[in-house]
Amino acid sequence: MKAIGYSAFGTASDVLDVLDLPTPSPAEGEVLVRVTYSGVNPSDVKARSGSRPGVTKPAFPVIVPHSDGAGVIEAVGAGVDPSRVGSRVWIWNGQWQRALGTCAEYIALPSAQAVDLPDNISDEIGAVLGIPALTAVHTVLGAGSVAGKTVLVSGGAGMVGHLAVQVAKASGARVIATASPAKSQIATDCGADVVVDYRADDLSERIIAANEGQLVDHAVELEFGVNIDMLAEVMAPNSRITAYGSAQVPAPVMPFMPLMFKGITLEMALVYILTEAQRSQAIASLSGLLSENAIKPRVDAAFAFDDAAKAHEAVEANARNGAVLVKVS
Repeated sequence: MKAIGYSAFGTASDVLDVLDLPTPSPAEGEVLVRVTYSGVNPSDVKARSGSRPGVTKPAFPVIVPHSDGAGVIEAVGAGVDPSRVGSRVWIWNGQWQRALGTCAEYIALPSAQAVDLPDNISDEIGAVLGIPALTAVHTVLGAGSVAGKTVLVSGGAGMVGHLAVQVAKASGARVIATASPAKSQIATDCGADVVVDYRADDLSERIIAANEGQLVDHAVELEFGVNIDMLAEVMAPNSRITAYGSAQVPAPVMPFMPLMFKGITLEMALVYILTEAQRSQAIASLSGLLSENAIKPRVDAAFAFDDAAKAHEAVEANARNGAVLVKVS
């Protein structure tokens, strides 16, 4: 099979090559998926570039990148219902702690990691679900219903943020999002009740004013280190902050006493290592939302297979308005 792979860290154009690899066979409990689209996420480009702290070389001799993807099941291993053959599926954790991800014509992986796609969802959208959509669903709904609550979503125009806005709104919440003025319309269009400029000097006051003078029940946080002081001000007693990123300030200093005296729950969310129960809940919630057309992930561009390096560069440029994909077949 043809695949995109790398054996050393470096720039995308230098290390990503088109390879000819053996087509895998599904082992017991596995399915073989013919990949149609492979999703490129920031974690994929960081892994390929070698920018993760403490990692000096690739974990495997050859790595086929990308954890997200969509396609069709072509064969199943022992113990898997043969009726799954021919099913359209989306993939999660395709390359998590594995050598061979989704940027190849085929991938063999545990049956549970290939989730049936609703008929109304395209393969392109399916390739967005593994990291962005599951992160959005878990950060919004992982602790229970948000119906009737106010949810604050930072980065509401970003890939995860705009999905989190949709999830919260579809689940009955009032949604306040932060975004730059240039991208505020994106957050508004996907359902935010109010969008606040994240760069405002009086951000805390604006968020509280946007919530009619009330404090916030739940926050989905993209930049925890930058925003923790603001969150300590705007969050209600016994509220919850679920953070999935802190790239700008990776070692934040927290205002412990203000947080403690509000009894705020802090949760760090990493979609790769959700418990089985958490992931099952997130997948079930996501499947329901998709079937109801309640959320609509955005796709910015789909690159040809031989242009996988350009797909990585598009993600690294941080100027995309939606997911970046590689069209495999």
